[in-house]
Formats: sequence, structure tokens, C-alpha cells
Amino acid sequence: MLDFTYYAPTKVLFGKGRHREAGAVIKEYGFKKIMLQYGKGSIKKSGLYDEIMESLKENGIEVVEMGGVEPNPKLSFVREAAEAAKAEKVEMILAVGGGSVIDSSKATACGAVTERDVWDFSSRKATPAAALPVGCVLTISAAGSEMSSSCVLTNTEINVKRGFNSDFNRCRFAICNPELTYTVSKYQTACGIVDIMSHTMERYFTVCEPTDLTDRIAEGLLKAVISAGKVLMSEPDNYEARATVMWASSLSHNDLTGCGRENSLAEHQLEHALSGKYDFIAHGAGLAVLFPAWARFVCKANPSRFAQFAERVFDVSGKDELSAAESCAGCMEEYFKTLGMPSRLREFGIPEDSEALAELCTFGRTRTVKSYVDLDYDKIRQIFAGCH
Repeated sequence: MLDFTYYAPTKVLFGKGRHREAGAVIKEYGFKKIMLQYGKGSIKKSGLYDEIMESLKENGIEVVEMGGVEPNPKLSFVREAAEAAKAEKVEMILAVGGGSVIDSSKATACGAVTERDVWDFSSRKATPAAALPVGCVLTISAAGSEMSSSCVLTNTEINVKRGFNSDFNRCRFAICNPELTYTVSKYQTACGIVDIMSHTMERYFTVCEPTDLTDRIAEGLLKAVISAGKVLMSEPDNYEARATVMWASSLSHNDLTGCGRENSLAEHQLEHALSGKYDFIAHGAGLAVLFPAWARFVCKANPSRFAQFAERVFDVSGKDELSAAESCAGCMEEYFKTLGMPSRLREFGIPEDSEALAELCTFGRTRTVKSYVDLDYDKIRQIFAGCH
């Protein structure tokens, strides 16, 4: 096990009805004027908006609203929101939504206290030196942004999707009520499950010393999510299944399942190139295609690792090590199919575009993506071509 530092400072308030505590929690921190960010209006249709606003009003919290965050949150929106936060002198940002709203709020928080362009953080020209505090009310179990240090934006001017990590991206608090996810569509629920599994599997499939405890944590999380996911496809209002997936969302991306080993999130790098260029592709759906394709491409580089995963997570038995390793990708793909996820890029209605996608992923052939097999332009092109 490698040396590590584990830091997860977000206060989690988990359970039924806890979104109604938003105003009281913010008041405890001493904030009096906040920016409220949310998506395109679903929280108003569901009545969640009114409940949040009532809680804020009861606690004397002044609100500046910024609705309209899109999936794969856009740099242009963040720039506008950061300027509004400066002009209105807000003290914190409350995100009510899923990963896109939370990431948008994190980036806004960083942009609101600097004269630099927020994209400088994503393009590695600078690192945040400060940020406004951010809290969230989670409505979609998927990205894990509620407890992560990451933040991903899409720059539509150049069709590039990139993230940056910083402890300034850590939410002060995350209010997680599984009931709020009852109305999430089957498709978006499935996308979320894939994202949760991917965050966990990417930390599992890394070159590392023996880390059996961390392995067992990851394997247990995955088996629980696989089981809960099957339930939710037919019982969308099953509280226990929703609670399992929501808590797994947080644990999958707060670094717990990566303690003691190196982490690279290679498949997320491929998917960012895909949905950066084709913005209509849901992140989880892209991962559902790319993760099995990556596993097929690299499993022979470490068959014992993939065989262990197949045996412990998908209950594969009676096979030699290499056969078990090679079955891993098929097990992933078949499970994702039971959730209604695509298995080929052509299912998105896009052309064979492996060369352009590999160019985007390697930043114009200037980097390799770390993996069991380090992925250069040619290898990434092969993975994209192989799953079209």
C-alpha cells in the first residue's frame, strides 16, 4: 500500500426531508447572502425550489438566483455567474441539482474571487488560490461532485471538456435526500450508476502495490450498486435502493476507494473528449461504451487484476486467469445493457471519428493518458475505433 493523505471535509446531511434544513445549515455558517444555482427548471416543477426558498427565507438568507445550468456545464454560464457573484457580493453558493450544477457552482466560486478567466484553471495555466464556499442539495446520484475535489467544464468555443482539481472545490456541506431522486428518469438513473461504477473501477484498475482493504471497499461498493441498480430499473421509488446509490455516489469519488494507490481516471479522459465534442452525449452513457472497450484493450497487461475483479464483483468462476480477465469487459457491458445503456458509439448517431477524438484526448498528440498500458494517440484511436 502506498503512502496517502485522505481528506474529505464535506459535512453530509443524509436522509428523508433533510433538504428542508438548507437555510438553517447556511445560517449556522454565518452566511447571509448567497447565490442559488440550479438547472433548467425541474426543481420548480417538482416543488423542491419552493421548499428550498422557504427554508432560506425563514432563516433570513438573501438569494441571488442563477438558473439554467446545462448538462456538461458550460464555461460561458460560469463566466456570467462569476461576474454576478462579484457584483452582488454574495458570500457563498448553494447548488441544487446534480453534478453539472455542483461543478458549475464550484467553478463560479473560484471565478468570483479572481480576475483570471476560469478556463485558466481547466487549461492548467493557473491554480485557484481562493474560492467562495459552496454547499449543495443533491438531486441526482452520479458524479460524486458533492464530496470530490474535482470540477469539469465544457468550453463550447473550442468543443473541449476539461476538469481541474483543488481543495477549494470541496463542498462545505452536502444535503443528500434519496427521495429527491425518485423522479429521475430511468435513463439518467442508469447513467448515474455507470458513472459511480466508473469512478470506483478507475481507482481499482491502477498499477499499485497490494491494497486488499481498499480493494474490498471498492468491490463491496460495486456489488451493492449493481444490486441496487437492478432494483431501480423496475422500482424507481425504492428508498433503500435509491439511498444505496446516492451514498455510493459520494463514496465513489471522495477518494476512499483509491486510498493507497495511484489514480489516473483514464476512461474519464476518453469520455471527456467524446462528450466535449458531442455535447448531447450523456457522460454516463459515454462511459458505458468506453469502459468495456478500454478493459478489452488493456486486460492482458494485468490479467490477475482483471480476473480478481471478475471473480469478486461479477462472480465469474471456473475459468483460468486469462479467460476470467478477458470476461471482465463482457460482464461490464452486459450489466450496462440491462440498464438500457448503449454499447457502441454508433448508437449515438455519430460518425466514425476515432482520429479526431484521439486528437482531442491527447491534446493534439502532446500527452499520453496513464493506464496499465499508457495510452498514446494511436492506442486511444484504436479504442475509439474498436467501439464504434
